[in-house]
Amino acid sequence: MTAAKTLRRGQWRGVFALSEREVLRVLRLWSQTIAPQVIAAALFIVVFGIGLGGQIRVIDGVPYDRFIVPGLVLMGVGTAAFANNATSLYQARTEGFIEDPVSSSMTASQLAIGYTIGGVVRGLAIGVATLVVARIFVDFPVEHPFYMALMLVIAAVGFAALGTIVGLYSRGWELQAFVGNLLLQPLAFLGGVFYSVDALDQPWQGITQADPIFYMVDGTRYGLLGATDVSPWLSLGIATSLAAVILVWSWSLFVRGVGLRT
Repeated sequence: MTAAKTLRRGQWRGVFALSEREVLRVLRLWSQTIAPQVIAAALFIVVFGIGLGGQIRVIDGVPYDRFIVPGLVLMGVGTAAFANNATSLYQARTEGFIEDPVSSSMTASQLAIGYTIGGVVRGLAIGVATLVVARIFVDFPVEHPFYMALMLVIAAVGFAALGTIVGLYSRGWELQAFVGNLLLQPLAFLGGVFYSVDALDQPWQGITQADPIFYMVDGTRYGLLGATDVSPWLSLGIATSLAAVILVWSWSLFVRGVGLRT
């Protein structure tokens, strides 16, 4: 075996070890990283879906308790993937143990892959758990499983990459709180999780359609229920393009070493 092959094998072992550490951290701390968001989604279903379902019976031909499930799944995937990478990278930087992977033989791209996998796994774990818990309260089909899985993976990658950007730029917890609470949460709630865009008047309809999270929510709803406000291929195209731009941005930070060395 040549020295180059040995180096490449060692690098990819490092990627595996880094992603494994990120995943195991999530699983060990499941009571903090998984359970709270799944319980919150269940409460949304009970309060909004079942509680208000008697007042708002059907939207676009779909019972209201079913209608809100895809959006709650997408919200769980996105917020978990973002929070995972933002928190993990910020803690790694402030506590100094980011020096271990940075000083290894892994390339910038491999570091980006390792950290992104951690966020994606946590996001998808939240999404699957939310679906399982929702099924206890609500009977729903899965009309287009492959489309839904693809949309959730794309969303997880995009939000994990955004978390990476925030984690590398953060000088304190303020940036994470700002992006999570004042940017992502409003965009999620304005993204059609609890309502159909067709039921809105202007300017709210236009505001919702300008929200990129709307297309992820609508695509997830198409995958789960077969209902959609816009073309599912438009939703997939916008979600993919946005995730790709954010992923390239996060990768460029690793290449330039932003936040990796203090």
